[in-house]
Amino acid sequence: MASKAKNIYICSECGFESPKWYGKCPGCGQWNTLTEEIQAAPSKFSAPVRNAENRAKAVAINEISTDEEIRYHTGFSELDRVLGGGIVKGSLTIISGDPGIGKSTILLQICEYLGRSLKILYVSGEESGRQIKLRAARLGVHSENLYILTETDIQAVIEHIRTEKPDIVMIDSIQTMNYTELSSSPGSVTQVRECTNAIMHVAKSFEIPAILVGHVNKDGAIAGPKVLEHIVDAVLYFEGDRQMTYRILRAVKNRFGSTNEIGVFDMGENGLQQVDNPSMAMLSGRPVHVSGTCVTCVMEGTRPILAEIQGLATTSGFGNPRRMATGFDYNRMNLLLAVLEKRAGFYFSNLDTYVNVVGGLRLDEPAVDLAVAMALISSLKDVPIKEDALVFGEIGLAGELRMTSHVQARISEAQRLGFRRCILPANCLKKRPVSDCEIELIGVNTVREAFEALAES
Repeated sequence: MASKAKNIYICSECGFESPKWYGKCPGCGQWNTLTEEIQAAPSKFSAPVRNAENRAKAVAINEISTDEEIRYHTGFSELDRVLGGGIVKGSLTIISGDPGIGKSTILLQICEYLGRSLKILYVSGEESGRQIKLRAARLGVHSENLYILTETDIQAVIEHIRTEKPDIVMIDSIQTMNYTELSSSPGSVTQVRECTNAIMHVAKSFEIPAILVGHVNKDGAIAGPKVLEHIVDAVLYFEGDRQMTYRILRAVKNRFGSTNEIGVFDMGENGLQQVDNPSMAMLSGRPVHVSGTCVTCVMEGTRPILAEIQGLATTSGFGNPRRMATGFDYNRMNLLLAVLEKRAGFYFSNLDTYVNVVGGLRLDEPAVDLAVAMALISSLKDVPIKEDALVFGEIGLAGELRMTSHVQARISEAQRLGFRRCILPANCLKKRPVSDCEIELIGVNTVREAFEALAES
C-alpha cells in the first residue's frame, strides 16, 4: 500500500516541524519562518536492516591513528590559511556569499592547481557545460582532470561519484539539487537538508572532500535550514561589496582549524587574486592632511592587519541627527559617542555622525574603539591626525583606556609599514613591555590625552 502524503510546516531557521502553521516558530522563536512542505510518510519496510557484521564498533581513542591525515593545497595560500592548512580528505565545506561575490569563480580557479594531480568532479545545477567552459577559459583554467557534470538530481550525482570515484567533488549550488523521492521543490528546507545529508554520507564513506556553494537569503544567512551549518565541517563566508574589488573570506565554522583567520582577495578581470599584503592594500589611497581619518591595527586570527577608519561629524539638517556605521557595529558607535560626551567633553548630540571602515572590512574587536573615537574627534575639531601614527585601545564606560592583547604583533606590523609612533593604553606598556621596537610608543590613559598626542601641530 502506498504511503499517504501529508502537509507539514518546517522552520527555515531551526528545522522545527509542525503539523500546522504558526506565525512564531515554537522552536527558535523567529517570526514567519515556517514554510509548507508536502512529505510522504516513511514506509515501515524502507529502513535497511544492518546485521552484526556491518554495525559500527567502538574503538579506543588511543588506537585511532592520525598519521595519514591528508590536506590538499588549493594554490591560494589565503584560502589554505582560512581552511586551516588546506582541504582535509573526506571533509564537507560550504562557501556562501552574496550573488556575484566570487564563489563559483574561486572554485574554478583552484581546479587549475588541484587538477595537476587530482581528479575533480564539478557538478553544476545552474549553468550548462558550455557556459562553464567559457568562464574557465576566461579564468585560464585548462586542466585535463576537471570533469563537468550538469545535473540536479542528487541521486544521479551520488551514483556518478560512486562509479567514477573522483578525488574532489564541487557542487554549485546545493540549493539547486533535487531529491526526486521528495515532492517539495528544489531549494526548500527539506530538499536542502536531505541533499546535504546525502553528500555528507558519500563524502565520509569514500573519504572524498566535497565543497558546496550555498546561496544566502536577504539577511545574509545561508538559505535553507540552520541545521545545514551543523552538518558540514566548515562554513566559509565571502564578505565585501560587489562594487568594490576586495573580497574577505572568513571562516565562521571549521572543525579542522581556527575560525579567526581571514583571506583577502582582489577581484579583477581574470578572476580572484590573493592579496599577500592586506595592510598595504587597505591603506592605499589614504588622503593626506585631511581630518577624520585614523589608522589602527586589528588581529584576524594570528594575522595583524592595518585598517583605515574614517569618521565624519557635520551639522544636522533635521531635528534628529543621523547615525550611520559601515564596517563597524552601530550600537558600539553610539556607546562611544556617549562616552565622548559624558567623559571627554566632545559633543555630538546635534551632529550627523558617520563611521566607515575602508576596504570592506568588518571590525568587531574592542581594540578598534580608540581609533574610531580619534577619527570622530578629528572630524569634529577639523584637525588632521599625524600620518605616521597608529592607534589601538579599548575604551571603557568611564572614559579610561583598557589593555589589549597582541601588542607586540600590532607594533611589529606598524613598524614594517613605516609608522613612526604608536598611541596605545599605558597599561600595555606597564604589564607587557615591548622588545625590539624602533618606533615611538606613547602610553595614554584617557581619550583626551590620546587626541592631544595625535593632533598635528
